[in-house]
Amino acid sequence: MTLSPTLIVFDCDGTLADSQHVIVEAMRLAFESVDLAAPGRGAILRTVGLSMPEAIKMLAPEQFPGTRGDLIRSFRDHCAALRRQPHGQEPLFPGAASLLSKLAAKEGVVLGIATGKARRGVMRFIEENGLQGIFSTIQTANDAPSKPHPAMLLQAMEETGAAPDSTVMIGDTSYDMTMAVCARVDAIGVAWGYHSPADLKMAGARTVVSSFSALEHALPGLQAATARFEAVA
Repeated sequence: MTLSPTLIVFDCDGTLADSQHVIVEAMRLAFESVDLAAPGRGAILRTVGLSMPEAIKMLAPEQFPGTRGDLIRSFRDHCAALRRQPHGQEPLFPGAASLLSKLAAKEGVVLGIATGKARRGVMRFIEENGLQGIFSTIQTANDAPSKPHPAMLLQAMEETGAAPDSTVMIGDTSYDMTMAVCARVDAIGVAWGYHSPADLKMAGARTVVSSFSALEHALPGLQAATARFEAVA
């Protein structure tokens, strides 16, 4: 008998990782490199979660495609340079590492990532924070259309054998919540990221939590999933 696992998918920037200082500074430098005035901090953070082409299109809608391409390349170069500096790390939010380890150890539960980051950045993030082997599926901007398109979640479910009714998306932006709704999976918002709780709920969040401890209690069916797999074993 094959049982569908409980799949818990996390966004990265703003949900697991506190990366706003790198993102804002890299975007400022990117705009400066093409002699354009940089958008404000709030505008930049509103685009976190989108793939880079979509983010740049939102931040520089009047620019020609060639200039947008220059902005994307410059942003990525500056991100890489900033992350090599001592103050350029992207630390986990308090409580994230503990909950990830606890969830990964549960029978019948698999973890995933769905992020607008490029795969190279995700793998660096995983290595820097000692998260190797935690995630069974990793969906990035290299693998699917930008959020809120549901492709990342659909691919994550296909890779892990999870069903929509046993999958949950956890994120800090309305793009994450809309993606979950489009994929017909549960959506939980986190209040410490880049979009407001009101925006998250409007986009489809079942609930919005204010800590990783509260998130653990909000996750549906974990005990039932573990019990089902233990019974079959």
